[in-house]
Amino acid sequence: MHTPSKTVADSEDKLASAAAIAAGLKALGHPARLQILRRLCCESDCLCADLCERMPLAQSTVSQHLKILREAGLVRLRQVGPRSHYSLVPERLDEMLEALTSIRCLAKGD
Repeated sequence: MHTPSKTVADSEDKLASAAAIAAGLKALGHPARLQILRRLCCESDCLCADLCERMPLAQSTVSQHLKILREAGLVRLRQVGPRSHYSLVPERLDEMLEALTSIRCLAKGD
């Protein structure tokens, strides 16, 4: 039996989870950020300068995109002295994929 407080807590958890998924999807809504993620899939530990060399964007623009990806939990930052190393957070992508798959299954009636 569900108690009212458990039901409210479950609803709040689901809402928080949906908000996190939505933030991740929003972060993926720019072609440059998708390109950054693709690059990070190929290179596990990447400097901002490395990304800038492979993209036709200014360093400040790449940094802003990395900030958005970090805030969405899709990219992790590791400071090594003055250098910022970026890497993909595959678990976060898995969570988003699982959420989208469940929506797709509901839409198909699976």
